[in-house]
Amino acid sequence: MKYVIASDIHGSAYYCALLRERVLEEDPQKLILLGDLLYHGARNALPRGYDTLACAAILNSMKDKILCVRGNCDSQVDTLVLEFPVEADLALLPLGRRTAVFAHGHIMPSVPGMGDILINGHFHVPCCEERENYTYVNCGSVSIPKEGSRHSFLVIEDGVFTWKDVETGEIFSERHLL
Repeated sequence: MKYVIASDIHGSAYYCALLRERVLEEDPQKLILLGDLLYHGARNALPRGYDTLACAAILNSMKDKILCVRGNCDSQVDTLVLEFPVEADLALLPLGRRTAVFAHGHIMPSVPGMGDILINGHFHVPCCEERENYTYVNCGSVSIPKEGSRHSFLVIEDGVFTWKDVETGEIFSERHLL
């Protein structure tokens, strides 16, 4: 199975359109969105191409592929324009012999007992690190990267976690985790 994981679009139709291009190129079984889809948030500047309705239309065009968890900037009113469920706090997915817990990151789930890989967004910085009882993975941010990181998304396929640049599709990091 192949998955594309993305987070923190924050209403940028510009970066959301680029993400759609990458999803079409990757042709995953699922696009897993980790929240903060439409609103930019009080602590963030408006991202390039901020247009929540256009962003919603782009996401709705991929609704059959989407599995989504809620972020801290997502609200119930977003369900009025999005044609896929957006209110789950977390999702579990088997990845080979491991289990991934997908969450936005503003509320950190208790990973041990649920899974052994935690994948989230929220912090806008791509990373992968081994912690005491699990592997922590962050896919970065589609539209508002922080700490000098790239506009990014994550691809999981055949046990390989690959971070790619949303603008170019270029690989900038890769880890074998499964």
